[in-house]
Amino acid sequence: QHVFFILLFSRWGPYLCTSGSPLTLSLQTSTLPLSEKRCASGPDPKPSSDCSSACSVRLRVSTGPTNGMPRKGSGTDIDEGLYSRQLYVLGHEAMKHLQTSTVLVSGLRGLGVEIAKNIILGGVRAVTLHDQGVARWADLSSQASQPRLAELNSYVAVSAYTGALVEDFLGGFQVVVLTNTPLEDQLQVGEFCHSHGIKLVVADTRGLFGQLFCDFGEEMILTDCNGEQPLSAVVSMVTKDNPGVVTCLDEARHGFESGDFVSFTEVQGMNELNGTSPIEIKVLGPYTFSICDTSSFSDYIRGGIVSQVKVPKKISFVSVLGAGPYFVTTDYAKASRPAQLHIGFQALHQFCAQHGWPPRPHNEEDATELVTLAQAVNARAQPVLQQDSLDEDLIWKLAYVAAGDLAPINAFTGGLAAQELLKACSGKFTPVMQWLYFDALECLPEDTKALTEEKCLPCQNRYDGQVAVFGSDLQEKLGKQRYFLVGAGAIGCELLKNFAMIGLGCGEGGAKSNLNQQFLFQPWDISKFKSDTAAAAVQQINPHMRVMSHQNRVGPDTEHIYDDDFFQNLDGVANALDNVDARVCMDRHCVYYQKPLLESGTLGTKGSVQVVVPFLTESYSSSQDPPEKSIPICKLKNFPNAIQHTLQWARDEFDGLFKQPAENTSKFLERILRLADNQPLEVLKAVQCSLVLQRPQTWADCVIWACHHWHTQYSNNIQQLLHNFPPNQLTSSGPLHLDYVMAAANLFAQTYGLMGSQDRAAAAILLKSVQVPSFTPRSDVKILVSDQELQHTSASVDDSRLQELKAMLPSPEKLPGFRMYPLNFNKDDDSNLHMDFIVAASNLRAENYNIPPADRHKSKLIAGKIIPAIATTTAATVGLVCLELYKVVQGHQHLESYKNSFVNLALPFFSISEPLAPPRHQYHNQEWTLWDRFEVQGLQPNGKEMTLKQFLDYFKWGPLLHSPYLGITMLSQGVYMLYSFFMPATKLKKRLDQPMTEIVSRVSKRKLGHHVRALLLELCCKDESGEDAEVPSVRYTIC
Repeated sequence: QHVFFILLFSRWGPYLCTSGSPLTLSLQTSTLPLSEKRCASGPDPKPSSDCSSACSVRLRVSTGPTNGMPRKGSGTDIDEGLYSRQLYVLGHEAMKHLQTSTVLVSGLRGLGVEIAKNIILGGVRAVTLHDQGVARWADLSSQASQPRLAELNSYVAVSAYTGALVEDFLGGFQVVVLTNTPLEDQLQVGEFCHSHGIKLVVADTRGLFGQLFCDFGEEMILTDCNGEQPLSAVVSMVTKDNPGVVTCLDEARHGFESGDFVSFTEVQGMNELNGTSPIEIKVLGPYTFSICDTSSFSDYIRGGIVSQVKVPKKISFVSVLGAGPYFVTTDYAKASRPAQLHIGFQALHQFCAQHGWPPRPHNEEDATELVTLAQAVNARAQPVLQQDSLDEDLIWKLAYVAAGDLAPINAFTGGLAAQELLKACSGKFTPVMQWLYFDALECLPEDTKALTEEKCLPCQNRYDGQVAVFGSDLQEKLGKQRYFLVGAGAIGCELLKNFAMIGLGCGEGGAKSNLNQQFLFQPWDISKFKSDTAAAAVQQINPHMRVMSHQNRVGPDTEHIYDDDFFQNLDGVANALDNVDARVCMDRHCVYYQKPLLESGTLGTKGSVQVVVPFLTESYSSSQDPPEKSIPICKLKNFPNAIQHTLQWARDEFDGLFKQPAENTSKFLERILRLADNQPLEVLKAVQCSLVLQRPQTWADCVIWACHHWHTQYSNNIQQLLHNFPPNQLTSSGPLHLDYVMAAANLFAQTYGLMGSQDRAAAAILLKSVQVPSFTPRSDVKILVSDQELQHTSASVDDSRLQELKAMLPSPEKLPGFRMYPLNFNKDDDSNLHMDFIVAASNLRAENYNIPPADRHKSKLIAGKIIPAIATTTAATVGLVCLELYKVVQGHQHLESYKNSFVNLALPFFSISEPLAPPRHQYHNQEWTLWDRFEVQGLQPNGKEMTLKQFLDYFKWGPLLHSPYLGITMLSQGVYMLYSFFMPATKLKKRLDQPMTEIVSRVSKRKLGHHVRALLLELCCKDESGEDAEVPSVRYTIC
């Protein structure tokens, strides 16, 4: 009798199921408490059948229960706290459509549960779970999972149904999802759904294969094909021609594509373009595109903003029965496989219908029969689907693994299927048209003879679905793995769950997985570290998993924890980090200790996976993404044309008003600024303003300061700009914005430790008494129009003015007890007024420049640089990561066996290709890569450590190299120079006889810790001919 607990920990709450199929942790936050564990016991009543139907299809009137109604959120109000990061992916309109959609998920094996989890987290109105099967080791019933799935999102009504799928029942849903469903039932349900306007998703997984089909009706309206922010550019010229040609400023490529629609504003002269309906374009070059016939328009004079417009379009689908050869390619190296697998899956359904079960794992008799069936299917297929030559080896492998059930394949396919369902409900993003097939056959052992039918027989445990594909040997290897998982956010929790499901670190003998994360809190238990909570939860998923949770950064400060012993005992590292610096740090550790690294990340609907294998692939740091585009300073300061510009300006304004002045003043009070004779003029001016000119004494002073600053930024500076660049038409900046004054005054008060106020009425009365000086633009002010002008502008330093400012500043002795408090921008606290200031400041500036304003939600995304996230992308990405883990654990040695991946589920687009090999270097006709190094034993046989002279001689004449000479010209350890050819003779003579570790300690001015077993040294060398020789680094072992 088997008794086991599987509790899913998630940021939305846990759910429980009794299954060997994949369970998934979610992404977002909620106030749901952890619930009690639930267990299921008892042996399987009969041998399991992976071909048993999850549904019984009878197209008649239903007498059974209907799908549930939502408990909350019946309207279209959106909980922005709960759905914050998903809203940045989908938008409010798409979310409103989701909240009115009812969904049926039929078939609750691992794939069905994965899909249900993702769409419940997505926030549809109601989900009905359907399965007529019985609970088994490799399965779960809808009754068992429904309560825990319901806890994932209290806004979604989750109900269970075990009756037949009849017409009246199916008619109550907007979308139907079929998993683990016989082909005959797929065709019946598909025809009914297509004829009644019900959107259909069919998904299936078979071992290392996945299948997906979408039918969203004959008239689906697509509102946004890619989800990207609309682009905009500044116009520099429009020709009078047929078609007219638009040229944009050459400071940046316009980024448009042929077929895009655009609109124009602020065009002077050719006014016919302003306010017209969207115009379709044809791209001519990176800075030009053609539009409509402009030959009869007025002459173009100057200016104009061209903006991309998202135009809805209609797309149509055909039913399962009539669907032709419309395949989405996931791997262009396997471009011919989708059509082959289309035949293979039909043959597999026939095999299951005839036998009641799938082909036995790695059974030649069943594989031969499946190939015969596939040949028959191909012979009677439609001409457009018929294959000239059937890939029998592919069908053979399909038969070998079809009985398997793998958590990573379910995660990937389930993520894709759930994303398609969200598209069906919302009309956002381009759907799969219409078939998608995926395989990961590279995961199989490179030695084709390693697997036998005997090794793949079921053992009646939770890993039977995995053993059916890979055999028992890999399961034993997985159980002995020691992995370091760095990060416990969305990807980290998904990885941890998948590790538990595949049995990583779950064997006998104390194998451990390590989890590292710094300060990720749960809304319902803010006092707990997330890594601790996640570690405890995953042990409920798989009690055999050995997990150790840490809350430390991996870096110089924790070298005594994550030392040589720690890394050398690992089998690999999996990153789940959210910044490049941390990724690079872990990558360097993996290269140094020669450990494999699984790297991944997501951004909205985009996901990427990189596998790093010692001596076989390049490292994460070997290539870098292009730098993030920065906004030109002069555009930010004087000529913004998009809300992104005004929001960045507002962020700079926040730091310039409420952070930097306080920091500069604090430094002054600490006598730092007085140490040097020549201080930056702007810094001294800022200190003078903080201590003398603008220092408030009361709340009223803060309100007056905010009022004056408002006039300076949104009236006076604009008047000066218009004086320098007179327009044909002036725009008003509007009335005084009380939101801005209240936020600015309160933040200004905080920097001085003064009490603020939320009394808007009192502030409005106070503002009426403020005397605002009149402003007259000056003719001697020069406004720079480009960053090139800014670079060529030399700032002259007026020494007399510097001395004058210093004399005006009070001495620290005259300010006893005075201090200022710099404010660090925090987007997440709605009570601190930071975002209030940003929104008001940005939108006021947008009004100055006639830029459409942004609401608080969008402003928070841009100003806070929030990374959008959605559960579907995370699930699919982690599925791909764990497929690479299979290969790493097996020790695959062929580069083509591994896959780096980039996916964009919005398009949908897939780029799956083999990794790059590490760059090869050469010295003395010997090749080396970043994975190679010189190993030098510092401790000599006599027990003494090697001196610097002995180290240099070792490379000249020692047994290390085949060449008789390699002269070191420079030697360093980190940023510390230990030796150089230009070092003074006296210093060199003294240093030559010192032990290497003593030199390192003296130069770095710190003692080496007891945990340090080796040093990484970098060399610059010359060969015997005096030429520079590029050589590997040195691992200098000291104990």
